Amino acid sequence: MSALQQLRTMTTIVADTGDLAAIARLKPIDATTNPSLITKALIHPDNQGMLSETMSRHNGDVDAVIDALTIQVGCDILALVEGRVSTEVDARLSYDTKATIDKALGFMDAYQKAGIDSERVLIKMAATWQGIEAARYLETQGIHCNLTLLFGQHQAIACADAGVTLISPFVGRILDWQKRQQNRQNVPASEDMGVQSVKLIYQYYKQHGYHTQVMGASFRSTEQILALAGCDLLTIAPNLIDELAVMDIDVPRQLSPSMSMDMQAMSQVSLTHEEFSAAYQQDTVTQDLLPKGIDGFIGARDELAKTLAAIRGQ
Repeated sequence: MSALQQLRTMTTIVADTGDLAAIARLKPIDATTNPSLITKALIHPDNQGMLSETMSRHNGDVDAVIDALTIQVGCDILALVEGRVSTEVDARLSYDTKATIDKALGFMDAYQKAGIDSERVLIKMAATWQGIEAARYLETQGIHCNLTLLFGQHQAIACADAGVTLISPFVGRILDWQKRQQNRQNVPASEDMGVQSVKLIYQYYKQHGYHTQVMGASFRSTEQILALAGCDLLTIAPNLIDELAVMDIDVPRQLSPSMSMDMQAMSQVSLTHEEFSAAYQQDTVTQDLLPKGIDGFIGARDELAKTLAAIRGQ
């Protein structure tokens, strides 16, 4: 068996792309998107007709058009996968709990009207305190959430406490930060702060019986992916999935609930808003990467808005 086939026996593989052709070819269980991926997909020449039609239907209201296109891409993806799709709330709302809830409810209503079962949709938002609190409420309404841009243990603890369905810790971006800080070109998985962060989160969740799933994200190499074999889910870019498919190596399991129970016990904690904020102030990785991640998603959305404005002006 290839490395990918072995990995599939212990971990749910998710496609980290909005490219429908790639999803159809790779046949992942789930797919996850973000504004950058959706923008990349929608500005493809093949999608210009859909863009123009949606612009016309919404009289050029860019926010309404982007929301409609987001749902359309989600529905197109769900036609190709047997599992779930993650649909991201506008990153400009990352620090506004009520606005995030309202946007999520609007998305779920649109999916329902399109005939999509709510169990097949994850609403994705940044793991700010406000985003986590929005997810806490949405989960009580039967709406599943994926908390993204997760870099610190305090974020993971608060997400589990809020009962969110899934978290997406960003392995690669943490490694990028580590390389810059330590002025290193190569960091083995055993010293990789991103890999080690996910292992700690997974261990904490399994030791304390949390149902929140851990989905490693933002990978830079197959080495990082294989170091997390056994994680609940791994969302992987198509080029790395292709690399794994031709690797002829043994893939030992690195994570499992029973392995976590055999490791040193971790104390269970619950964080107030003040304690969460204090932990954030002490976490230089999250302080650096979370705002940049939110700004990056906003930038991708702005790029799509410019594309739509150009179409409207034609």
